[in-house]
Amino acid sequence: MSELKITKENIEQVLRSDIPVLIDFWATWCGPCRMMSSVVAELAEEYTDKAIIGKVNVDEEPELAAAFQVASIPMFVVMKGGKIVNTKVGAMPKTNLEAMLK
Repeated sequence: MSELKITKENIEQVLRSDIPVLIDFWATWCGPCRMMSSVVAELAEEYTDKAIIGKVNVDEEPELAAAFQVASIPMFVVMKGGKIVNTKVGAMPKTNLEAMLK
């Protein structure tokens, strides 16, 4: 399964998930975001049944970016039970993202 495109239309459904949710806040013009896109795609493939891996384009969804207080990108948010349990900003190794999901 590829990453889920998260929008204001589907965010409520995503937040009700019983499994962890990793949200990648990104933009097309952001170099570190582009660097992380293949890592996020790999996680989406590997965690198909264990987590929802989603992406929010901050240029297309400014309300979501504001709601999550995104100041810098890429920003990664992990949610469990509809609550934020972890956030990290910037490019990082895949192992760091995986550790956020645990």
